[in-house]
Amino acid sequence: MRRLFVSCQIPSNVRERLALMSCGLAGARWVESEQLHLTLRFIGDVDKQQQVNIEDALAEIEAVPFSMQLEGIGFFPLRGRPRVLWVGVAENPHLLQLQKRIESAVVRSGCVAEGRKFHPHLTLARLKDSPKNWIGRFLEQNALYVSEKFMVDQFQLYSSILGRSGAKHFVERSFSLGA
Repeated sequence: MRRLFVSCQIPSNVRERLALMSCGLAGARWVESEQLHLTLRFIGDVDKQQQVNIEDALAEIEAVPFSMQLEGIGFFPLRGRPRVLWVGVAENPHLLQLQKRIESAVVRSGCVAEGRKFHPHLTLARLKDSPKNWIGRFLEQNALYVSEKFMVDQFQLYSSILGRSGAKHFVERSFSLGA
């Protein structure tokens, strides 16, 4: 069984800038910069044949390349103790269209439909007992974060292996957008 998800890679210059922000918050387990990505669809554990079906369905997706920009910072859940610190994505209809096509392809391949609304974001850190006033200060200091625009001309199917220091992600296959 493989634990799979579909994602967009983030350019190294954007990841490096995010890595500079990734400090100064007690109880935060920061995501390594090379592991930062924008998840478009979490799939979960699948066997080899189901992975082949998913890859075949994703290969049929047609979409044009588009530019994207990261914007804003926040946390999940909105109520209760924060557990995830994230960077958001500026409004982008092309990204939403791509995500819908990916969702449709994954469902066509035999997976169950995603029940949650898509909220595009990059996970910066997982939080454990981080003081709320420290989280508030971190959000204030980084509230105006905006990345430079970058092109999205492909998406990837990743596998993920969970470990003590967090998940490690590996590209299983890349899919190009456009001709």
